[in-house]
Amino acid sequence: MRIYVTSVLVDDQEEALRFYTEVLGFVKKTDVPAGGARWLTVVSPDAPDGVELLLEPSGHPAAGPFKEALVEDGIPFTSFAVDDVQAEYERLSGLGVRFTQEPLDVGAAVIATFDDTCGNLIQMAQLKG
Repeated sequence: MRIYVTSVLVDDQEEALRFYTEVLGFVKKTDVPAGGARWLTVVSPDAPDGVELLLEPSGHPAAGPFKEALVEDGIPFTSFAVDDVQAEYERLSGLGVRFTQEPLDVGAAVIATFDDTCGNLIQMAQLKG
């Protein structure tokens, strides 16, 4: 068994697509109408056939309170791997991304957390050794 698709709950799919592609650097993989929303996925340009990230509309009544509670407690919704957290922190900060946690060495990794503008905190991690 392996992960094929994972999701992040977003307030606005179009804004999420812009942020995840133009700012974070993912590329759009799938964009199919699905009822009143879209099956909208992005992938890493380094792994176009790899795990897809579904930009899932947060329309379910439980989504809003769930996301708000995570943000209030400073808990990231998900985590992305990067080769160099400090370099990505500087690049994203230069693009206006708001960080809630600057790069921090936690032993086995260096992590940082940012606001994805879509109602989520996202962590990026550089694993050591």
